[in-house]
Amino acid sequence: MTDQSLKSEAWALSPGWFPRVGAGWLLTAGTVLFAAMWFYPIWATFARSLAGGNFLGEYYRVLTSTQLPLWYLNSVVTSAGVTAGVLFTGATCGYALSQLQFPGRRVLWWLVLASFAVPVQALIVSHFFLMFQFGFISSWAGVILPQLIAPLAVIVYKQHFDGLPKELREAGIMDNASEFRMLWRLFLPLSGGITAGLGIITFIGAWNAFLWPFLVVTKEEKMNVAVAIDQVPGAGNSTVVMAALPAIIVFLVFQKRIIAAITTQGSVKG
Repeated sequence: MTDQSLKSEAWALSPGWFPRVGAGWLLTAGTVLFAAMWFYPIWATFARSLAGGNFLGEYYRVLTSTQLPLWYLNSVVTSAGVTAGVLFTGATCGYALSQLQFPGRRVLWWLVLASFAVPVQALIVSHFFLMFQFGFISSWAGVILPQLIAPLAVIVYKQHFDGLPKELREAGIMDNASEFRMLWRLFLPLSGGITAGLGIITFIGAWNAFLWPFLVVTKEEKMNVAVAIDQVPGAGNSTVVMAALPAIIVFLVFQKRIIAAITTQGSVKG
């Protein structure tokens, strides 16, 4: 009998084997139940959109009788803008807080951590007033700019850069590289997983954003998909499916990177 089988038999016959097995089955059942509760609304919406004999005609009607292609364009532009802005500000601020020494650095870091605890909803009034003052109401800029406040991206990048070897920056200094060049050429290439995960999560969040775009956009031609389908009279399941499909596809294609990014963010929060 091998050592592995002896260990397995000893574990099975140990006094606490039943609670361990029971806890495992309980966790598995809870995970399956949670996944079913999450998946059922998606499946039900998609199934209802295919109900009837003319479901293709219903999708064609949505495409031709609404401004869905324009809403898609608005969602793509604003989501891409938010994603690019969040990654840029997160990487640059995280690099500065991690690698540079300047007066007030520790205070600034604590301010970033404190801002992470402020709910976005508490800033809506001030954001709307600023966008009104700048003339950005019902514009892509008005949708994008307030969503660039992402302290979590700064925290994740800062923690990641803290874990990189100090010799990396020293080598850049010896080559007379600027700080931005060191960030772009040395640090970011070693942060591909973090950047990809944060980018995907940010893009999906911006695509599904409803509250802020609903408040700041009053013209139908500037609405994103999430807001516009709420304004369509008698919007059916086919409209909802076509609005949510891009985000679902992005999630399914990049789910491994999303899970990795969530794990990293969870460790930062802890």
